[in-house]
Amino acid sequence: MPRSVSVVAMAAAFRPGERVYLPGSAGEPAPLWAALLAQPDLSRGLDITSTAVPGINRLPLDALDSSAVATGLFMQPSLRALQREGRFRALPLSFAGFVQHVRERLALDTCVVHVAPPDAAGRCSLGAAVEFTALAASRAARVFAILNPTMPAIPGAATLPYARFDLVADADFPLPAYDVGAPSTEALTIAAHIAAFVGDGSAVQAGLGKVPEAMFALLRDRRGLRLQSGMLSDGALALHRAGALDPAFEHMSCVWVGSAALYDAVRGLHGFAVQGCDRTHDVARLAQLDRFVAVNSALSVDLFGQANLEHASGRVVSGVGGAPDFAAAARLSRGGISIVALPAAHGTPPRSRIVPRIEDGTVSLPRQMIDVVVTEHGAADLRGRTVFERAERLIAIAAPASRPALESAWHDIKQRL
Repeated sequence: MPRSVSVVAMAAAFRPGERVYLPGSAGEPAPLWAALLAQPDLSRGLDITSTAVPGINRLPLDALDSSAVATGLFMQPSLRALQREGRFRALPLSFAGFVQHVRERLALDTCVVHVAPPDAAGRCSLGAAVEFTALAASRAARVFAILNPTMPAIPGAATLPYARFDLVADADFPLPAYDVGAPSTEALTIAAHIAAFVGDGSAVQAGLGKVPEAMFALLRDRRGLRLQSGMLSDGALALHRAGALDPAFEHMSCVWVGSAALYDAVRGLHGFAVQGCDRTHDVARLAQLDRFVAVNSALSVDLFGQANLEHASGRVVSGVGGAPDFAAAARLSRGGISIVALPAAHGTPPRSRIVPRIEDGTVSLPRQMIDVVVTEHGAADLRGRTVFERAERLIAIAAPASRPALESAWHDIKQRL
């Protein structure tokens, strides 16, 4: 049976040079991170793999022992210098690609899991955050579990047997909160353009942010919707309460993340599966869903219809996440649509997010994975359109002040085509 220890003793049980997995999103083991930050020498030589998500989790590698290194899927501002030093390794993989990496290449000494206390059958729910954790645990020699009564036990969530754990530590602490705030007029307008593509009975994927939350609010009058996403938040729960969801469908995500009220509401909630990314991001399985509408955000889109999800102002600020997996599946789905949404401009003075070419050389979503691009100025439906027609439609939804420059740039580009 597992040995019960304090969180500090659990952190002290790491051995220098160990390969350790620490989950992110709503599964972040916050007390363990606090113990490592309070005594940085406990992290000496650790090789950490983490799924910390920008905007939800910080990956405080800079505050650990200088010999600690980390690998992750998302860049954060605090990690840029550490990446140049070789202490942070950013993997340019989608979630489906990371599943394959964990299965085939990631040998772990210790996997840390954040779970609800065991039920009567001796199983611990991964609750609001499954993502890669169960898979990582299967690849680890040891499994350390933080038992948190605040982690909601969701009937459709993956579980792990209590007997599988080597060490357990009890800790009652809040899950990471995610609040997008009130929707802007811009977000509401973009959301309205997207909602026009979502009919009754559609299968829907959307990320986190003001636009997805606004879109879910606009879909409350739909019926028979099927949710198949990476992350779900408060807006998805509102759809359930509005009767917009298909009661016969098992709505699925790898994570729930949102308000404290959300975590309370999903405790014991039936009809929602929280499963590993090996299921939620399986392109072959997703492609079998008819009328699968995938909605993803971007930082910029060029006149060829290619999207950048990673670079802003010449710096890497994020990763691709599950967007390539969902976009590919939507393109293969019968009646499916892959949508990319973004504001037409950003900054002061405003700079166009519709650009002549992807500026930083990294295409996160190629043009063949995108059907529709949406800004507050409209929806550019690129399906069945030629290269020239696509550029014309994209210029038409750019910020009005940017359109002359884009037309001039496209005139030069097309002379070389």
